[in-house]
Amino acid sequence: MFTQKMKKIMLTGLAVLAMGALVAGCGSDTASTQGDNGKKVIKVGTNATFVPFEFKDESSQDLTGFDIDMVKAIAKKMNADVEFKNVAFDALIPSLGNKDIDMAASGMTITKARAGKVLFASPYYESGMAVVVKGSSSINNLQDLEGKNISVQMGTTGADLASKIANATLKQFDHSSDALLELNKGSVDAAVLDLPVAQYYASKHPNDDVKVISYPNTKEYFGFAFAKDNKDLQAAVNKAIAEMKQDGELNAIYQKWFKTDAPADMPTEWSGK
Repeated sequence: MFTQKMKKIMLTGLAVLAMGALVAGCGSDTASTQGDNGKKVIKVGTNATFVPFEFKDESSQDLTGFDIDMVKAIAKKMNADVEFKNVAFDALIPSLGNKDIDMAASGMTITKARAGKVLFASPYYESGMAVVVKGSSSINNLQDLEGKNISVQMGTTGADLASKIANATLKQFDHSSDALLELNKGSVDAAVLDLPVAQYYASKHPNDDVKVISYPNTKEYFGFAFAKDNKDLQAAVNKAIAEMKQDGELNAIYQKWFKTDAPADMPTEWSGK
């Protein structure tokens, strides 16, 4: 039978444990796990079919691309390790909310709708939208897309734009490569996707005979995303990006993948359209 003294000691111990749990829960770790070497491990979700941002090298099957290089450089500045997870694009934001990943790096356009669900780091890439059609196509502008069959990647700004084209029929795919394959097969009249992806595809597949039409007034920015309560990681990544802009590392990675300099006027904050 418990004495009053024993009860008092037990209750005091439980209170201390509860306070410790509360304090631990109030802070948000920069990354959710720690490796054997003592470094933080950042779990990064990416949809590895988005050439040239994230994709698998044909020979080694290793992840490569602009985003992959950016994440590795950021992690190095943070003295952290990276664990990449291949995640469907439209599952990235839910995966952040479920804590399956700490960060999403997948050519994600910063939009107001997404910014309502996640935190974004400073923009690291300036983009726009494009229409890809066969070289022999009579489509030369957006008006020509009315009533046409169009392929898009599910959950993207390209899908949003295409959905507003009058009488168009959309075919949605998990990957941008599948949307382009559908065009190459002749199953659709056009594909709507990010301009750099379209340009890269056209340069790497000259025998496919495609033409790229820029979508007017669609300047947008890509950002790395985090769960709403992970402000520590957001701040650490922002610091690393600022350092990379300052020391030229971001520009070097830009040059490697796009053969051009990074825009000097990229904003440090962007709330999306």
